[in-house]
Amino acid sequence: MNIMLLYSSITRKVLMALAGLFLVTFLCVHLGINLMLLKDDGGLMFTEAAAFMGTNSVIKVFEIVLFSGFLLHILFGLLVSIQNRAARPTAYACSNSSETSFFSKYMFHTGIIVFIFLALHFFDFYFIKIGLVAPPPGIASHDFYHRTLLLFSSPLYSLLYIVCFVFLGIHLNHAIQSAFQTLGWNHSKYTDAVKFIGSAFSVLIAVGFSLVPIYLYVIQVIK
Repeated sequence: MNIMLLYSSITRKVLMALAGLFLVTFLCVHLGINLMLLKDDGGLMFTEAAAFMGTNSVIKVFEIVLFSGFLLHILFGLLVSIQNRAARPTAYACSNSSETSFFSKYMFHTGIIVFIFLALHFFDFYFIKIGLVAPPPGIASHDFYHRTLLLFSSPLYSLLYIVCFVFLGIHLNHAIQSAFQTLGWNHSKYTDAVKFIGSAFSVLIAVGFSLVPIYLYVIQVIK
């Protein structure tokens, strides 16, 4: 933390933006694997993909990079938020009610919610895989398919999952636009396109991940 405090404000924002954009690519891969759960094959395709991700040496190295990306994004995000709050100790007399300012205003709050959900998600899956948490009775530590079915058999857990991804979508909506601006990739000619792509991507992520618990819960209720 002391080392990161030596970085300038711009450097912290750039590193946070780069880490965030890297995590966006991870979300795309994760969503692709999760959508395999919608295939009516008893979880075969999903299980094969999960097994590949868990045993491939390149993926294991990528996991370290991924965790580093999470850590950098979270820590630099906290530093930037603290710095912004210190520079603006009192609220503005007149608030801007634009869409961008709304998402920007609650970036810290949505980030905290996403972080809490991420910790729970690791507890439910990754920590079981590496042996830090005991798996549920009758389910092997690497059996992500039946673990997922068990979790999404609960309407409360399914609702919590969906709500958290709605907040992630809100977080992404501003984060992508902010990252392009921080990295100097914004231009008047394609600013509107970046805003549209950022908004469309955030909706796609929120809806895509939410489809899985809805589908699995409905299928289990029908059966």
